[in-house]
Amino acid sequence: MRSRHLLFALALVYAAGAACQDLPLQTLHLAPGFSIETYARVPGARSLALGPSGVVFVGTRDEGKVYAIVQRQARVVASGLRWPNGVAYREGALFVAERSRILRFDGIDAWLRGDGRAQAPAPSVVFEGLPTESHHGWKFLRFGPDGKLYFGIGAPCNVCLRDDPFATLARIDPKGGALEIVARGIRNTVGFDWHPGTHELWFTENGADQLGDDVPDDELNRVTAAGQHFGYPFCHAGDVPDPRFGKDRPCSAFVPPVHRFGAHVAALGMRFTAGAAVPEPLRGKLVVAEHGSWNRSEPVGYRVVVVDPAGKVPETPLVSGWLRGERAWGRPVDVELLPDGSLLVSDDAAGVIYRVRFGG
Repeated sequence: MRSRHLLFALALVYAAGAACQDLPLQTLHLAPGFSIETYARVPGARSLALGPSGVVFVGTRDEGKVYAIVQRQARVVASGLRWPNGVAYREGALFVAERSRILRFDGIDAWLRGDGRAQAPAPSVVFEGLPTESHHGWKFLRFGPDGKLYFGIGAPCNVCLRDDPFATLARIDPKGGALEIVARGIRNTVGFDWHPGTHELWFTENGADQLGDDVPDDELNRVTAAGQHFGYPFCHAGDVPDPRFGKDRPCSAFVPPVHRFGAHVAALGMRFTAGAAVPEPLRGKLVVAEHGSWNRSEPVGYRVVVVDPAGKVPETPLVSGWLRGERAWGRPVDVELLPDGSLLVSDDAAGVIYRVRFGG
C-alpha cells in the first residue's frame, strides 16, 4: 500500500511539470463526436466563472492568484491572496472567495477593456470572519437565482463532529447581512449548480477517507428545502454508518444522495447544460469533473462525466485518459459552458484550461 501511495505522489509531481511541455491530448478518450484542445495556460487553474463578452475568470489555490482569460490569454487580476479558489461575476464586479473572507473587485469591466498594463482594481471586503482552518478551507463560489452568494464551508478534518458553520453550504447577501446556513451534514463541496427547470440547488460532495478503497461513494445531492441535513459525520453516501458517530443517528434520518459516483473519485465542479447552443448529447444533463483519488490503492477518477439528472441514463464518461496506469498527467477541477455551447475544463495539475467541442 505504501509503495502505491509513493508512486502516486511521484505521479503528481510529474503532472505538475506537464504544464511546461506539450500536453499529450491525443491520449485522451472522448465521447463520440467530441474533440478537445488547449484553450489557455493557467498555472493551478481551478474554479471557473463566465464574465462579459466571453471573458473567463479563473481561481487558483496554492498559487494565490486570480486570472482573467481575454482572447485566450491569461491576465493576472490579483495575487498574494489566501487560497482564492472560488470566483463569481455579477454586474461588473468580480467576487473571490478566499479561505476566511469574500472579496469584491469593482470596475473589472473597464479594466478588461484596457491594454493590460494598468493594475486591476483593488478589492473591498464583502464578508469576513469565516473559519481559518486549512483542512477543506478552499471554497467554491456561485450566485444563486435569488441573487445571493453561495459557498461551502468544509469540515476541518476527515471525519469529526463540529458546530456550525462547519460542514455546511451557506450563503450571504453581497450587499451585506449575516451568514445563512442553507444545508448541513456536508463534508466538503467544491461544486454546485441550480437545476434550470426547478431551480433546486444540486451539489457534489467528497466522501470520507480511510474507510476503505470502495467506501464511501462521492455524492451528488439535491436541496429541496432549506435546512436539510445530508448525513455527515453520522452517515456516509446515504447508507454507510460512520464507525464512530453512526450509533448516534441512523442513516434514515438524513437526505440520501441522488447519485453515487464511486469512492474517492473526488467529484468537484459541475454544471447543468441547457440552451439551443448546447450539443444534443449534453443538453439537459449534468457535466461533472472528477479530480481523482489521492490515497486509493488503485487510483480512480481523473475524468469528466455526464450524469442524467432524471436518472434514466447511466453515468457516462465525456473525457478520460488523464490517468495512465498509476500515473496521472492531469486532474480536472471545474467545468463551464461558453455561449457557443462548447465546454471549458480546468486542470490544476497540468496548469491548463481545455475546450471540448462537438462536431469539430
